[in-house]
Amino acid sequence: MAENGNGENMSILESKICQQIEYYFGNHNLPRDKFLKEQIKLDDGWVPLEVMIKFNRLSRLSKDFDVIVEALRKSKTGLMEINEDKTKIRRSPNKPLPELNDQYKAAIKNRSVYVKGFPLDATLDDIKEWLEDKGPVENIQMRRTLQRTFKGSIFAVFDSVESAKKFTEIPNQKYKDTELIVLFKEEYCTKKNEERKQNKVEAKARAKQEKEEKQKQAADAEMKSLEEKTGCLLKFSGDLDDQTCREDLHDVFSGHGEIKWIHFVRGAKEGIILFKDIAKEALEKAKAAHNGNLQLRNKDVSWEVLEGDAEKEALKKILEDQQELLKQKTKGRKIKGKGRGGKIPQGAQKGKIQFQGKKIKFENDEEDGENETKTEPASPKKRPLEETEKEEPAPKQLKTENGDGNQ
Repeated sequence: MAENGNGENMSILESKICQQIEYYFGNHNLPRDKFLKEQIKLDDGWVPLEVMIKFNRLSRLSKDFDVIVEALRKSKTGLMEINEDKTKIRRSPNKPLPELNDQYKAAIKNRSVYVKGFPLDATLDDIKEWLEDKGPVENIQMRRTLQRTFKGSIFAVFDSVESAKKFTEIPNQKYKDTELIVLFKEEYCTKKNEERKQNKVEAKARAKQEKEEKQKQAADAEMKSLEEKTGCLLKFSGDLDDQTCREDLHDVFSGHGEIKWIHFVRGAKEGIILFKDIAKEALEKAKAAHNGNLQLRNKDVSWEVLEGDAEKEALKKILEDQQELLKQKTKGRKIKGKGRGGKIPQGAQKGKIQFQGKKIKFENDEEDGENETKTEPASPKKRPLEETEKEEPAPKQLKTENGDGNQ
């Protein structure tokens, strides 16, 4: 038996009834209980007991109005009032809800404790029973996954910082035979944030390493593939016109040999062509088509099929060019919707959707940038749902139960 402030004895059942109802109308539940907030607006804060016994946890304790009223009459908290005909109850107007400002939230956090190690099938009643002799607890939040399964950890709000501190200082706390992790909520959040930052750093490092390994594997495979293409390189040199470009080379060898790559910069006096097949055959066909005089923009050119070390060195240079182009294309896929500082890019109209895409560069693009471009829409990336550890707001519900949010 428990004794109230007036010296009257309170049974275990009456004590549980008071705790449950005072939780419903308490500082932790009432501000977020949409259903109950709507009810108290209807009749100056009064809620019929007929409505209250529809709350599952209370109904499991008792549906008898007389038992409920008698329990509340014996309560020493002074939180609840009973109307004259004993059919309605309300939170006392003399005990208004606190203002939910930053100062109040900080005070709640300072007396909140994180406890981990409970079995995943533990119920709220199991945890309440375990906490019963650990100090005055105002609220218990069972932490859950996005699928609403219990994580095995809770946040418990004590009535004071001193009570919370006393609880955290109890050595070697266990639930049955399982050792528990006990931390102040502030300490837990700080530790969790540090872990997240470290995980991000490690994940970024792993991603970078994996990317480099893939690039190396791709480069090795490409090099091996190129090494097998012996006899496919053709070097050209001479007093070339400054306007000579890759397109001129495509025109000269059109129909005579398929060009896979051209290592050449406008204004240079020499370059290298990589053919899909044998370079010598393409050269002979092109010369035959031009009466043996194969020129570029009416300039004489020396043509040489590369072999041996010169061929290997040229293949290596072409591979480097391909890797550099791949990097540029990869960077080009990153779409930025806003400019520096989060501002709308210059020329964009506020409130209108801007088309974003990427420029596809073909192997025969000229250096002056006057070639055709193709625009492809960028695919939006979906953000995965993430469960936050900091505040974990309770889900919307019609009726809430003591500390768990389940009816």
